[in-house]
Amino acid sequence: MTEETSAVALRPLALEDTVRVRDWRNLPEIAAYMYSDHHISEGEHARWFGSAMTDPTKRYWIIELDGAPVGLANLYDISEAQRRAYWAFYLASPEVRGRGVGAFTERFVLRHVFEELGFDKLCCEVLATNAGVVKMHQRYGFQVDGTLRQHVVKAGERVDVVTMSLLRDEFNTGRWSADA
Repeated sequence: MTEETSAVALRPLALEDTVRVRDWRNLPEIAAYMYSDHHISEGEHARWFGSAMTDPTKRYWIIELDGAPVGLANLYDISEAQRRAYWAFYLASPEVRGRGVGAFTERFVLRHVFEELGFDKLCCEVLATNAGVVKMHQRYGFQVDGTLRQHVVKAGERVDVVTMSLLRDEFNTGRWSADA
């Protein structure tokens, strides 16, 4: 791990994060890569946040750099019966991008899913317009499973979604562990 990422940590989402996360979700540079495109109201966010805090099929973390909140990571559609989950993350603070924070977050989530939860599969969906994140996931062993053609509407245009997954055996090969 580089010195720059030595101060990266993920902590569970807490009630005091409510306003910050809503502000992040409404940033144009974050919303550009989310499924939704509209401004998120206080009421809509309150419902979402309540679900994020209580739904056992979801788990959220605040990404911190040097103790300052800089992004959000989550697992969703967690299925103990199927031993799989989906995940996503974003860095809301532009000044931390390119400093290894995303890589640290990816390694944290992979270890959590495969080592702590003991799951067999981790999935994600990425807008095809977010090629950098697709490549990052591939560096960690994720395979492209397919494309959901014209799956979401962004800025009035239909956009493809790339579906990806990483299996336990692929995680265990540890081809990515050299940069851990």
